[in-house]
Amino acid sequence: MTIKTDNRHLYLQVIDKIKEDIEKGVYKEKEKLPSEFELSKKLGVSRATLREALRILEEENVIIRRHGVGTFVSSKPLFTSGIEQLQSVSNMIKNANMKPGTIFLSSSIIWPTEDDMKRLEVSKKDEILLVERVRTANGQPVVYCLDKIPRSILPITFNHKQESLFVLLEECGVQISYAVANIEPIGYHEKISPILECDPETSLLLLKQVHFDQQDRPVLYSLNYFRADKFSFHVVRKRFS
Repeated sequence: MTIKTDNRHLYLQVIDKIKEDIEKGVYKEKEKLPSEFELSKKLGVSRATLREALRILEEENVIIRRHGVGTFVSSKPLFTSGIEQLQSVSNMIKNANMKPGTIFLSSSIIWPTEDDMKRLEVSKKDEILLVERVRTANGQPVVYCLDKIPRSILPITFNHKQESLFVLLEECGVQISYAVANIEPIGYHEKISPILECDPETSLLLLKQVHFDQQDRPVLYSLNYFRADKFSFHVVRKRFS
């Protein structure tokens, strides 16, 4: 029996053991894991326990389960960032020693939705600039972006094809100070997954952010769909006495 008895639930021990084996190279990236029968026998646990461990590992994007094919080790993310760090997608890509690029899909002036009015603190008569882009790393599409900016904070003429909207806002005299973010894991998306050249099994991470300037004014609402096999986010949690 490979799993040692301790006070934790057995499936948590299985998770740690599989992660350890992946880290040691027992199972390599994109390699198929043994069958559930073989793996449960090797680890000395029931198939029900193993399935619960595999379910969580899949949610954490450690493995990919392909129906009727098997379970595979996910590729390690190329880009990682602390969610508490506010930085542009361009900088995330640069920090991985890769070249950022942008594919512009569309830009338009729209009327705000009810949600836009709440998030950006605008009225229904205030125009919104909507920019749809794909961000690339060394030419490979990795992030699909939808960005909304109140038209009133932009000059009459502006370059909406600026690589970084952070830079565009700075050129308009707007300094982003902080953002309120929410991350949602989602599966295959009919429109976005093909744009990002995802396999059907590749999930996405949706990062929704409202950016505020130094006067606490909301100036940018962004929806960034990251390939979960390319990006990972973490958070530093501190204990307060």
